[in-house]
Amino acid sequence: MTSTQVGTNPGDGNEASGAAPEEGYERGLGSRQVQMIAIGGAIGVGLFLGAGANIAKAGPSLILMYALAGVIVFFIMRALGELLLYRPVSGSFSEYAREFLGPFFGFVTGWTYWLMWVVTGMAELTAAAIYVHFWFPQIPQWVTALVFLVVLFVANLISVKIFGEIEFWFSMVKVTALVGMIVIGLGVVTFGFSQAGDAAAVSNIWAHDGIFPNGIGSSLMTLQGVMFAYLAVELVGVTAGESEDPEKTLPKAINTLPWRIIVFYVGALSVILMVVKWTEFEPGVSPFVAAFAKIGIPAGAAIINFVVLTAALSSCNSGMYSTGRMLRDLAANSEAPKVLGKLSSTKTPALGITLSAALMGIGVILNYIVPEKAFGYVTSVATAAGIWTWLMILISHILYRRAVVAGRLPASSFPAPGGTVCSWIAVAFLLLVTVLIAIDPDSRISLYVGAGWAVCLAIGWAVLKSRNPHIAAKSQDKQLETAGRPRS
Repeated sequence: MTSTQVGTNPGDGNEASGAAPEEGYERGLGSRQVQMIAIGGAIGVGLFLGAGANIAKAGPSLILMYALAGVIVFFIMRALGELLLYRPVSGSFSEYAREFLGPFFGFVTGWTYWLMWVVTGMAELTAAAIYVHFWFPQIPQWVTALVFLVVLFVANLISVKIFGEIEFWFSMVKVTALVGMIVIGLGVVTFGFSQAGDAAAVSNIWAHDGIFPNGIGSSLMTLQGVMFAYLAVELVGVTAGESEDPEKTLPKAINTLPWRIIVFYVGALSVILMVVKWTEFEPGVSPFVAAFAKIGIPAGAAIINFVVLTAALSSCNSGMYSTGRMLRDLAANSEAPKVLGKLSSTKTPALGITLSAALMGIGVILNYIVPEKAFGYVTSVATAAGIWTWLMILISHILYRRAVVAGRLPASSFPAPGGTVCSWIAVAFLLLVTVLIAIDPDSRISLYVGAGWAVCLAIGWAVLKSRNPHIAAKSQDKQLETAGRPRS
């Protein structure tokens, strides 16, 4: 792959080639920022807050669920990494779906990933307002949510460097807090200091009705929440078009994923469950807050509250970044209004970011109407949309490898270990999670929303094709050309 493939213009007539609209973007994300974005993408509110409810359901077996899901996420990311080094584009997932499965799947994937981040932004704004309410109960939550929305919106409009710098420091706070929690927890278990005393022990992981206290079935039912915690790990793929040196930074970011999962998920949860018996955790209470309280660290609740606030704002910040880029990719392929494809003077897709931010504001209204269930509803919808995105990455990877074997496409410089075998395993796992979502009455609403979203997309595609028949024709011509001759 040559560097010229990265720099195509949406108006230069190259849409049929499947190349993404990278020209005009500022390659303002350095290695330091890409690495921390990758780390931060794997640490979010799903871990800091959502793990409490899952511990109550599954007990210590939740550690195994995070480890299992982590292996699958690594398979997904290595599949994505191979595609990214074959053709690093900011449109990433939708571009690959468009190239290997056809224009309809590119259209669906782009808009579904956009939906995922919009609804995630709604949830995170709501969560951030709740966390600030902890310190300033006199301030209405909608005011706090609005302030955060405006600040992050303006930061994303200024430049990609500002986004990268904000995300770097957000991620730094999360990483520092988790490492500190692990070190302190290990000290408590090893030396017995703190108020936890002798109650803290490694045996807490298996001493209270075993690893699977509520049965394997209950453990499997937590996979939906576990997968939500891993959402955004694929965000590093969206940065491909704005990374200073994608051929070096992207493989490094992806290859560090296993140790991030081991340390920040498996390690942190293991230490917490050593310090606090799993039977003491309750839904809606952060396990990190419970652990700090058990240890007796002064202002522990306030510290964790600040960290979780950072995690929520980090996720919302990432949502604004990725939705703007995805809308620009859709516009460049005539699958969204052309005006969304324009860059501002600061080289950001300002109109796409503005539209996404405006819709994220609906989250404040949703929280006002159904405050008890808003977060759960939104996270389940985001998980379903994330699963679709991951499936498209995996299937695109499988089809890409077939094309490489057949000699129709060049091999990537970053091949996934195990070839397509690991991708097929990941596809089967994601289908299992989808079945589990259908079984769970609280999560099932996401499938209803997904069905409604699919109908909307089908109607939108039919209207689009009736107005622009060339969209499907261009993709068919490209696929025939690709199938007929090797690419250099």
